[in-house]
Amino acid sequence: MNSIIKPLLPLIFMGAFYVNAQTTLPIPENITAAYARGTRSTSGQPGAHYWQNRADYTIKISFDPASRLLNGVVSIDYTNNSPDTLSQVAFKLYPNLYKKGSIRNMPVLPADITDGVQIKQLSINQQVQNENRWTIDGTNMTLQTPAILPNQSAHFDITYAYTLNKTSHIRTGQVDSGAFFIAYFFPRVAVYDDIDGWNQNHYQGIQEFYNDFCHFRAEITVPGNYEVWATGNLTNAAAVYNGKIAKRLTEAGQNDAVTDIITDADLKAGDITLNKVTNTWDFEADSVTDIAVAISNHYLWQSSSLVVDPKTRRRTRVDAVFNANHIDYFNVIGYARKTVWAMSYTFPKWPYPYPHETVFDGLDQMEYPMMVNDNPEEKAEDGIELTDHEIFHTMFPFYMGTNETKYAWMDEGWATIGEWVISSIIDPKVTDTFAIDGYQANAGTENDPPIMTLSTLLDGRAYETNSYPKPGLGYLYVRDMLGDSLFTKALHHYIATWHGKHPMPYDFFNCMNAGSGVNLNWFWKRWFFDNGVPDQAIDKVTHADTKYTVVIKNIGTKPVPVDLTVYYRDGTTKLLHKSVACWQEGNRTVTLNFTAEKKVDKVVLGNGYDADVNKGDNVWVTR
Repeated sequence: MNSIIKPLLPLIFMGAFYVNAQTTLPIPENITAAYARGTRSTSGQPGAHYWQNRADYTIKISFDPASRLLNGVVSIDYTNNSPDTLSQVAFKLYPNLYKKGSIRNMPVLPADITDGVQIKQLSINQQVQNENRWTIDGTNMTLQTPAILPNQSAHFDITYAYTLNKTSHIRTGQVDSGAFFIAYFFPRVAVYDDIDGWNQNHYQGIQEFYNDFCHFRAEITVPGNYEVWATGNLTNAAAVYNGKIAKRLTEAGQNDAVTDIITDADLKAGDITLNKVTNTWDFEADSVTDIAVAISNHYLWQSSSLVVDPKTRRRTRVDAVFNANHIDYFNVIGYARKTVWAMSYTFPKWPYPYPHETVFDGLDQMEYPMMVNDNPEEKAEDGIELTDHEIFHTMFPFYMGTNETKYAWMDEGWATIGEWVISSIIDPKVTDTFAIDGYQANAGTENDPPIMTLSTLLDGRAYETNSYPKPGLGYLYVRDMLGDSLFTKALHHYIATWHGKHPMPYDFFNCMNAGSGVNLNWFWKRWFFDNGVPDQAIDKVTHADTKYTVVIKNIGTKPVPVDLTVYYRDGTTKLLHKSVACWQEGNRTVTLNFTAEKKVDKVVLGNGYDADVNKGDNVWVTR
């Protein structure tokens, strides 16, 4: 969606972090400790002792659209792969964002304030626990448990209930009288990792999530006239859908053409689901970090599929599920399909990893494994940019398992560059420069800390620019510097090394260095760690006849590429370009030479992706 650091001991850096200027990255002590324990490594590979815990979830919920009451039972088999003995287990109760007394950094209307998640019964290894065994603090619940030794498992059964929000739609809630997006709807075990131990960061609204890779089986019971879409594969289509609908769903998964699975005529006929008072929909998903559910009794459904892996001929089904009154949504199936194609074959050029991607017509702009909850947009370009941004999140944070809560830039920055690249593939008329102007306006202010500042410490404009445009530009500049082929090789090295795991920032930096064979620490440090602003200027232009020399001065400390456009008096142009590598040695000026084929009118520095806080000195006009 739309700590004091200290350098590591020099011995750890030997052969890993040196460049021409002997640049080293400052490392916090908890990361240093992970290197010493062997759970992480300076090569970018997981350490010899890397581990992560896992849980298998069986979730059974019933949802009443009239009252918005959700009743559920979640059974969890939790495996402790850590070297530590666990005497307590932390849980996340994300719906408690709406609980009275919870700390929030997003507004919630009084009508949506509830008593939060009600724990009706909790068992450990089939033993019912007294409620004094757990404490609830906002969205965190801590449960005292019998010792869970390394390589042992524990079983939890939790019966619970809560009321879904009607308004104040923060990623989840009622959409209209017959449509609901239900996310974060069950108690889940928090991440216990090698960096922080238990994730105790409260969910307050703006900062997002950090969950383990798990196996999910979900049974969702709703009134018989509602359809359900969710993360994972629907395993009982014949038990809930009329035969014609089940047939269309199968066909959509096998064909490139768009299939109208639920039409207006089907809605009027009322013969979509089997004629029951309630239906129970079964979904299953493996190795995903979350599961989300959407239901409606009046939405249309368009679907298509495409081959995402030419080697195996594996296909991904793409769905658009929407209110017929939202005319713009009839184009979303095309945007979504092209996004999945572009991700598989162009950027990041990695086969789309999941069996389906469902775009649901909701009230937010938020991603979930195999699902997005996207509001309708009036302008086509806004619909394109929203669709590809949220679907791009499939890779980051879901396939890669990054910690969104602490490092929002590790997923939002990627979704931002993904949006910039893919929007013009969907429609060549679209030039997407989302959020760059906001960064240029904010750069250098007290709301512009380094990207490496923990996202838990940020809010408002600082959170937005540090999460979206700044890292997006950083990735873009590295792509330009390495060239598309080498950048893709490095990115694939990172993806192959860390998918299904929990990479942290230094794992990313080290993987990109190793995968490209180029030590990029000089850039990582200046763009991600240091303060400063991007600010270039045309310092001097000289010429003798047709030979021109242009001196570009780097006034700021954030390095950006040099793009110089020569405008001729006949209206034609010529582009000169140097990648950000031209500033690697810390030089303050760069010289460009060109021969003018015609009379020069003016020379302009910069393009839409070259961030610059002062563009007033970026133009030279022939006198």
